[in-house]
Amino acid sequence: MNDPRIEGTEKYRVPQDRPWFKVWPDGVPTSLDYPDVPLFDLLSAAAAKWPERTAFTCRDRHLTYGGLDELSGRLAACLRARGIGRGERVMLFLPNSLEFVVAYYGVLKAGATVTTSNPLHRRNELKHQLDDTGSRMVITDMQRYPLVAETREETAVEHVVVVDGEADGATSLERIFSDHLPGPAASDVDPRNDPAVIVYTGGTTGFPKGVMLTHHNLVANAVQNAAWFGWSEEDVVIGLLPFYHSWGGCTCVNSPLQCGARVIIIPRFDAAELLETIEREKATVLYGAASLFASLAVNPLIEKYDISSLRYVKAGAMPVAPEIRERWERITGVKMILGYGLSEASPETHSSPPGKVRIGTIGIPVNDTDARVVDQKDGVTEMAPGEIGELVIRGPQVMKGYLNRPEETAETLRGGWLYTGDLAVVDHEGYFSVVDRKKETILYKGYTIAPAEVEAAVYEHPAVKECAVVGRPDLSAGEIPKAYVVFKPGCSASEEELIAFCGERVAPYKRIREVAFIDEIPKTPVGKVLRRILRDREIASAKGE
Repeated sequence: MNDPRIEGTEKYRVPQDRPWFKVWPDGVPTSLDYPDVPLFDLLSAAAAKWPERTAFTCRDRHLTYGGLDELSGRLAACLRARGIGRGERVMLFLPNSLEFVVAYYGVLKAGATVTTSNPLHRRNELKHQLDDTGSRMVITDMQRYPLVAETREETAVEHVVVVDGEADGATSLERIFSDHLPGPAASDVDPRNDPAVIVYTGGTTGFPKGVMLTHHNLVANAVQNAAWFGWSEEDVVIGLLPFYHSWGGCTCVNSPLQCGARVIIIPRFDAAELLETIEREKATVLYGAASLFASLAVNPLIEKYDISSLRYVKAGAMPVAPEIRERWERITGVKMILGYGLSEASPETHSSPPGKVRIGTIGIPVNDTDARVVDQKDGVTEMAPGEIGELVIRGPQVMKGYLNRPEETAETLRGGWLYTGDLAVVDHEGYFSVVDRKKETILYKGYTIAPAEVEAAVYEHPAVKECAVVGRPDLSAGEIPKAYVVFKPGCSASEEELIAFCGERVAPYKRIREVAFIDEIPKTPVGKVLRRILRDREIASAKGE
């Protein structure tokens, strides 16, 4: 397992004897060139080539490539005037919007690092990310400004920019645009080593970890995604995936710019708006979590709209039930591509070859990406086809490491490979299937939830002595967060009370949906909680065992 980079080139070596080359999609090169440039060069190049072309549309507003280039340049000038450049981090606490994209590229052009926060986050979650990144600036909107204002006094935040109004103690984006002219983008960025974006991903313990993705990582994944499906300036991409997430950032922000496509931003899921938009705009690309397609497939509206313009429909973030995929394709006539990725890989690593989808698999590794299934114990021995082991990956999109977590970085990145924590098998033709997780994270509607973070919220209830949170299998959501609770002597609380209590302390998607009251939480002899026993219990119950 040597380092995959070939000295003096931008290529990544994938042995040509890897079995998936036998089923490689027609017309897709197995290896690509990745420009060694800052991520914001994607916008600069697009603006030079297509200045008047619409880049992003959000309902009745739109931005051309030239307009996005100019506005992000004005924001960059403002940031530099406030001393924010290379080595600094700026948090974007925004929903999908035109302003998010302007802020994203404005921060990058200043030479600083973007750190994205889920717009649903509560105070503790927001504060954790601000403390962890040391962000001196937050860019947000009026809806979320009160939470930022409440939190900033306890953090390093010095500047707040509000994108859609005026607020005491903050600067409006409109004022920035009137006070600053765009200047040259930062020239001191090191694409190979400087993090462009820090995204947060759930772990098995404590709060989520910051994943440092370099400019090179994100440029590579943008190029890989567009090349795999042959995107061009003729494509119309539905921007529904959350932009703060690595998948939305790649497929709905960076990759479209790389090829000149147009993005239709939909701030939040609404089935009627989504389907009507696809029909009206003749959209060609729709990516989403499996839960999105599960919801659409059973919605009677699906048969009322013509969405045959879609060429590339990709489901990910959690397994897709075969009956959901079959119903979707039967009703719409549009094929669904399956894939796999993780934030630590920018995020895309696997995709189904168009026209060669194998049901139940995540497809094959994308361009310049190698993958193996290795022995769970030694982490090195490659397993034979059909044998279960840990999925490991290497390629140009693999992260630099975790922010402020050298030990976890060393555990995850070993010998040039990314150890995913997912258990998988590969068949003789190179199709991979994920069968389980070594990690105990919960996957709810495409969101990754750290059990320990939710447990910490439940533990704040005065009646709770012990708590363990696991995922209960669910056809539509993937997994439902469920808490097992042991009460303190003489104390009690209802299921409804604990659910509401938890919901006040974590983002809505993280809150527990069910509670089971038990006498004792299973533990190892040294006291470590055995969540797997409880999870296995839920899996058996779902199967009717």
